[in-house]
Amino acid sequence: MCDADAIDTLPPEIIVLTHPDFWIALKPPGLSFHDESGKAGFVSLFRQRVGGAPLYPVHRLDRLTSGLIVLARSAEAARRFGEMFASGAVEKYYLAISAQAPAKKQGCVKGVMQKGRGGCWRLTRGADGPRAITQFFSFSAGGMRVFVVRPRTGRTHQIRVALKSLGAPILGDERYGGAAADRGYLHAFALRFMWAGSPVCCVASPSIGQVFMRTAVQEVVQSLVEPWRLAWPQQGVDAGMGWTDA
Repeated sequence: MCDADAIDTLPPEIIVLTHPDFWIALKPPGLSFHDESGKAGFVSLFRQRVGGAPLYPVHRLDRLTSGLIVLARSAEAARRFGEMFASGAVEKYYLAISAQAPAKKQGCVKGVMQKGRGGCWRLTRGADGPRAITQFFSFSAGGMRVFVVRPRTGRTHQIRVALKSLGAPILGDERYGGAAADRGYLHAFALRFMWAGSPVCCVASPSIGQVFMRTAVQEVVQSLVEPWRLAWPQQGVDAGMGWTDA
């Protein structure tokens, strides 16, 4: 796995987009989002990178997850982003790799998230609790399965739990049954939204991870650089529980 102890600064290229109201940055894998056990997390390191300027995280990524993250530059921008994320106005797309084939190649995983033991989460069919909706397509790549995932809700460990429920846990995500690997293979791949009447679109392919760098995987990733053009089904968002075909 990536050694978070070795991360004490962030390179200049970590900043993907600078806007008067926000930054879009790249979080490395294996780094906690917030400070943990006396060690600086991504937010603190990013604050150092931008010279201590005020910043307001508006969403987060798990330690194992790399990729795109939005940081507001004012309380007002953070409030607006909070409303946008809550309403689904920010489109989020992730890449994941599993060493196992899923129960279905594409579809929608839905259920109620409930806390389990040891900080894990699980999907249930109960009526009470935070509902999670995760759409996905998957592609074969040299013995691995590449997923492009669109979470329609923003629950803790949502994608990790969804892929486990399909019988295809994320490579490197040992907490949820994934095979051991040099990193957790989940990457925040693309963000798309409107801001002040103008479209904002960022796509960042993963650059860390032996399996992400395999030729077969790279070919699939390159074919997905506009993930919003896939036929994401609306019916998977509106009703039902469990997974459904797309």
